[in-house]
Amino acid sequence: MAEVLFYHLLRQDMEAVLPQLLERSVARGWRAVVHAPSPERVAALDDHLWTFSEESFLPHASDKDPGAAREPIVITTELGNPNQAQVRFLVDGAPIPPDADAYQRLVLIFDGRDDEAVAAARVVWKSLKGRDPSAPAVELSYWQQNDTGRWERKA
Repeated sequence: MAEVLFYHLLRQDMEAVLPQLLERSVARGWRAVVHAPSPERVAALDDHLWTFSEESFLPHASDKDPGAAREPIVITTELGNPNQAQVRFLVDGAPIPPDADAYQRLVLIFDGRDDEAVAAARVVWKSLKGRDPSAPAVELSYWQQNDTGRWERKA
């Protein structure tokens, strides 16, 4: 696992931020997995990615869709990597997967207006900071939205 990025949402919600981050990933030539905690959330994100912008298109599928493995973005509740993605987005408290070292980047997105989400993100940060030194190296970064909604690296 090379990088773990924490995105602390303050000015925008996840539905506004996730498509932007997915567009950047696809532009880099990366495949992405979006890990959500429930089938209902997967369905809502799937619908949202079809309609979030009239000017943009993000090719994607739910992991239940036939041919999902061929898509550059797959939304799932499962821990696997159905499309051999390089980046995994963890939303709404989805856990760090056991095969986290197989990804180039993990992106944990959490709502800064939700005390439980902030506390859960802190637990993940501390656990990654305290990893066994013999484990593969992890580069952590923490990004927070400023007053204008732009991202600033805080750690």
